Amino acid sequence: MDNFLQNMKEKQMRNIKENIELYILILPVLLHIFIFHYIPLYGIVIAFQDYYPGSPFIAFDGSVKWVGLKHIIEFIKSIYFVRVFRNTILLSFYGLVFGFWVPIVFALLLNELANGFFKKFVQTASYLPHFISNVVVAGMVISFISTDGIVNDLIVLLGGNPIRFNIEPRYFRVIYTITSIWKSFGWSSILYLSSISSIDPNLYESARIDGANRFHQVRDITIPSIMPTILILLIFSIGSLLGSNTEMILLLYSPAVYETADVIGTYLYRDGLLGGRFSFGTAVGLFTTVINFALLYTANTISRKRTDYALW
Repeated sequence: MDNFLQNMKEKQMRNIKENIELYILILPVLLHIFIFHYIPLYGIVIAFQDYYPGSPFIAFDGSVKWVGLKHIIEFIKSIYFVRVFRNTILLSFYGLVFGFWVPIVFALLLNELANGFFKKFVQTASYLPHFISNVVVAGMVISFISTDGIVNDLIVLLGGNPIRFNIEPRYFRVIYTITSIWKSFGWSSILYLSSISSIDPNLYESARIDGANRFHQVRDITIPSIMPTILILLIFSIGSLLGSNTEMILLLYSPAVYETADVIGTYLYRDGLLGGRFSFGTAVGLFTTVINFALLYTANTISRKRTDYALW
């Protein structure tokens, strides 16, 4: 037993020495995650207090008032709960249904392009929206859909009447979903393109010898090869159903469209942050995180049982 432990220790030390450069490279990332993601977690305790700025997070002299699940219960009983919960789920669901497959199809089509220059041009152009700030993108969208914007100019040109997209609640989900897809599909396709590039070219060569055309090669080789990547990203998407893009919604919406645009994040921004109710905001954030983790765990379990691909 002692020899076994000694061998294991020597093997670990040898592994560290052989890969010391890699460990040094990843050390700043690990420190960043630990300092900015794990240390602040102790602030979760204010979700169970009536916290006010300046008071300690933890104290045993009676200065901390513990209230248990009071803030979460208050949120669930709030008159806004149904509206913000429904809008959050629907906006994320629309993004999942109409947006998840777009980068996959784009990567498959891009991979089939034979002209290298045109392929790189399209690929680079598709990445650009990702680097444009949400403020600029929201400004562009609001300008396009205004009553004298390019969209209404086109509608009038085709014989229709101008539509007040900015203040009609029924159009907000469509506008937000299209904007999100346009901004992210190019950048999201990078992972799929990377997976496609790692496929053994001999598989395609063998398929061509057997008479497979381009469609058959994509269907029988490319898609099955990138399926693990697709499923992992799908699990992550399901695990963030209650995490809509609050920043983009804040920039696009107005009180006139709260009926379809107000989500948990925007409600927390108004009531928790601007209203100074930090304990309430933390409690609701913790509540949505727990639900997201439950969704992630469920999706991961189903994927592992059905496909053998999972996060753990």
